Amino acid sequence: MPKYVIEREIPGAGKLSPEELQGISQKSCEVLREMGPQIQWVQSYVTDDKIYCVYIAPDEEAVKKHAQQGGFPANRVSEIRAVIDPTTAE
Repeated sequence: MPKYVIEREIPGAGKLSPEELQGISQKSCEVLREMGPQIQWVQSYVTDDKIYCVYIAPDEEAVKKHAQQGGFPANRVSEIRAVIDPTTAE
């Protein structure tokens, strides 16, 4: 199944409290449970003004539907074509 990176523009994201991040995470998980097992949240990275999320989903529309139902921005959705790391150089 395809994997996607979602770029969410959230001004001040890096200053969100642990409680605020927990609330966002809980809402995301709630929407995912409603959508069923075909879409999965893998991990997210919080920067100063953006959150980058990695999802496994059948298509880009499922990712956008999750964002819409959760009230999250999805400013850019990109399918991951390959994954590399230091072992790729070996």
